[in-house]
Order: sequence, then structure tokens, then C-alpha cells
Amino acid sequence: MSEQDKAAALDDATLEFANKVFDLARAGDAHNLVALLDQGLPADLRNHKGDSLLMLASYHGHADTVRALLERGADPDLRNNNGQTPLAGAAFKGDLAMVELLLAHGADVEGATPDGKTALMMAAMFNRGEIIDSLLAHGARIDATDAGGATALSAARQMGAAQALERLSARH
Repeated sequence: MSEQDKAAALDDATLEFANKVFDLARAGDAHNLVALLDQGLPADLRNHKGDSLLMLASYHGHADTVRALLERGADPDLRNNNGQTPLAGAAFKGDLAMVELLLAHGADVEGATPDGKTALMMAAMFNRGEIIDSLLAHGARIDATDAGGATALSAARQMGAAQALERLSARH
């Protein structure tokens, strides 16, 4: 086997291993993921889309895996290639328990995408009333604007998100 073939085989093996690691995060396999983290796997490992292990585990609703990653140093504010945070993903998905877990471990309630959209705006757009309440209780700014000048309130209005509109209007 030539050196080039060995390098290609190693690259294939490395890619296969990486894919398995990301699958563990997606599936919420905290036990096997923790074993790898404790052997030196970086807690902030990211895939080709920039999604971290934490992003994948949180988006798929795996609280035990998210907790294990955070306890081993995963950055709760690490953005993917689209500038999205795990908190914004949890707000989009409507996962209140995940939002609370991320906030309890230091996620920035005002962390915004490159175009200025915050988790509160995501929650407002998708009519996530309890998440709106939680984010506001953790200091989210109701008057924050995105790059186009939209606020959470205007985003809720534009999307016809009645519950979000009611909750935000009561606090504005």
C-alpha cells in the first residue's frame, strides 16, 4: 500500500469515526459519548455544517447528553455555519426543558445570528409561549432588533403567532 493509499484509508477511517461520533450525539447516546470525551475527544467537535455535538444533541432533545457535554466543557454559544446557537435551535423546536438547561449552563440569552435574530425572536415567530416567558425571565430584551429592524413582537405579528403576540404585547 502506497503512502497516499494509507493516507486515504486513514482519512476514510477518520471520517467514519467522526460520523459515528456525531450519530452518538444525534441519538442521545450519552454513555458512549462520555467515554470518548473522557478519552480526550474535544467537547466542541463540529461537523462539516459547523454543528457541534451540543447543537446536535440539543436539537434532538437529548437532555442527558447535553448535560454531559456541558459538564465537559462544551460551549453553549458555539454557532454553526449558519450562525445558529443551540439555544435558538431549542427555541425553534419548542423544547422548554432544553432552553432551561442551556440557560442554566450559561447560554447567552441574547446570542444572535449574523442577521440579528435572537432566540426570543425564534420563539415568537413559532408561537412558543412558554419559551418566550422563560427567555424574558432570563433577561432577553423584548426590544432587540434584527438586521431588518424587526423585533420579537413584529416577528410574531408577521407570522400570525397569536399566543406569542399576546405574551409579548403584555410586556411591551
